[in-house]
Amino acid sequence: MAQLNYHHLRYFREVATGGHLGRAAERLNVSQSALSMQIRQLEDRLGHALFDRVGRRLVLTEAGKIALEHAERIFTEGAALLATLDLSSDVDRPLRVGALSTLSRNFQMQFIRPLLSNPRHRVVLKSGNTATLLSDLETLSLDVVLTTEIPAAGESTAFAAQKIAEQPVGIHGHPSRLHYETLRDLLRTEPLILPTENVIRAGFENLIAKLGVTPHILADVDDMAMVRLLARENAGLAIAPAVVLADEIASGRVATAPFDLGIAEPFFAVTVPRSFAHPALSTLAGM
Repeated sequence: MAQLNYHHLRYFREVATGGHLGRAAERLNVSQSALSMQIRQLEDRLGHALFDRVGRRLVLTEAGKIALEHAERIFTEGAALLATLDLSSDVDRPLRVGALSTLSRNFQMQFIRPLLSNPRHRVVLKSGNTATLLSDLETLSLDVVLTTEIPAAGESTAFAAQKIAEQPVGIHGHPSRLHYETLRDLLRTEPLILPTENVIRAGFENLIAKLGVTPHILADVDDMAMVRLLARENAGLAIAPAVVLADEIASGRVATAPFDLGIAEPFFAVTVPRSFAHPALSTLAGM
């Protein structure tokens, strides 16, 4: 099968976006007859008419609309390719950040905040499980992954994990639930909201074994946003880093129990060795 001629596609895109053959020919510095021939050759290759003539204007057919949609993506990806391989290019490309679905949204915001003040920077955020995100990182579909554990080496490459923060884990909830004199009394009395995230969960299991208590776990939650919501609505006490409920703590709606759990949640930015790493990574927290 003959390959698509991208020269023809570029000419078609110019005509399609302007709707006028003559003006497109002027922009491209070619004759109208030459431009018309290029369009006909593309139509022959695709097997469909791309324009209908309505008065003096050229109007896209259904096939033409489909072709233009694909053309826009092709040329956008072409520009991104040039920007990626030319680190001195002024053409910006998005920083693609993957984040563990259980990760605090407030922490994610802290990480990307330095980019938000620069209008040239654009961020694409993707959440998911560890295996999916690291696979995307290996295939270079992501630039960095935010997680709470150092990953094992991938199938074809080693990951580089840099600790960018560490937050102590505490007990947070409505002040009326925090009147206990001992941690043991609190844990065996109040309903608890516990994230399923491995680092916190493992630390909590060690804590209750040491204290010899059987807690009332109201909810096991795999989303820190839901942990935050449940605590804010006074469903129970949340076992989480303070950053998860930073706004509620600042407003006084939620308070933190005065007990040291001896649990800390680390945050890592995981990358893979790249010759063409995204330049914005160097401006981010801890990178």
